[in-house]
Amino acid sequence: MASGLRIDLSVSDPGTCPVARVSGESDTPATSVSRASIPDPEGRIAEEFTVGASATVPESDVSEVASYDSHTVYRFRRSREQPCVCERVETFGYPVSDVHASDGSLAITFHAPDLDAVQAIVSDLRERFGGIELRKLTEVDGDSTDLVFVDRSRLTARQREVVRTAYDMGYFEHPKRSNAGDVASELDVSRATFREHLAAAQRKLLDAILNA
Repeated sequence: MASGLRIDLSVSDPGTCPVARVSGESDTPATSVSRASIPDPEGRIAEEFTVGASATVPESDVSEVASYDSHTVYRFRRSREQPCVCERVETFGYPVSDVHASDGSLAITFHAPDLDAVQAIVSDLRERFGGIELRKLTEVDGDSTDLVFVDRSRLTARQREVVRTAYDMGYFEHPKRSNAGDVASELDVSRATFREHLAAAQRKLLDAILNA
């Protein structure tokens, strides 16, 4: 029986991504993003995206392809050397299945076999782009895709910081690489405060899992 993970993550600072930039400049979502698989003679990749027909898109490096009653399609070309969130994910061997942008942030969806693969991809993206946030991770088992493993939007910024620090320091490993005192010291809080934040975060995450 097939199994794996579906990952939905957002990137608030995707670098020079034209799709994200247009969604911020025109104040309208950009959807239906597609990319050519073969570069042109100059080695550039063609990409297209869709915005609402009423959107005003500055045509600095994008050009209108087609206009319909409800939406307009735009195209741009970029160098293979230009940083691209989707291409970074796909270097790990996992195609990006959905891309859209809103208010300058990029949102992507892809599938991976396990948490180790997800961690490697997220770490790679964090080295190259800003504001990486794992929005939703769904376990896929056979025909079932309704188990929400984690939704970070349930946590406050402080709770995310506590969980991330504890995770990076090996607090959740067996055997532990750090104890509560170590993590509390790194966060510059007392052990009691660390445990309080961690317990609150765990309650929210368990609620997401058990009541999905």
